[in-house]
Amino acid sequence: MIMRIWRTRVDEGRAAEYERFAAEESLPMFSGQPGFLGLLFGRAGTECAVVTLWEDDAAAESLEASPNYRETVARIGATGFLQGASTVERMNVHGGQLPGGWRME
Repeated sequence: MIMRIWRTRVDEGRAAEYERFAAEESLPMFSGQPGFLGLLFGRAGTECAVVTLWEDDAAAESLEASPNYRETVARIGATGFLQGASTVERMNVHGGQLPGGWRME
């Protein structure tokens, strides 16, 4: 399992717009991708993170090559509410527990 972490900053005065975009645009886009397992949206002031879970490296790579993903990235970039550069990290998941009893050791 792969954990993909996208980090960015948002104009705090437009944070509600960012959160609406995440719920209405990003969530459905991620949910429709092959190998998608789940996601979390997080925000602390201007700092934002999207943590997605993928079956394997191939699924995470497929996301980044997906035209739907690229279109969504272009749309969020055009909104003007993101500030500065965004970063992406990918890590192998080696353990954890999620609601519903899912556990990896």
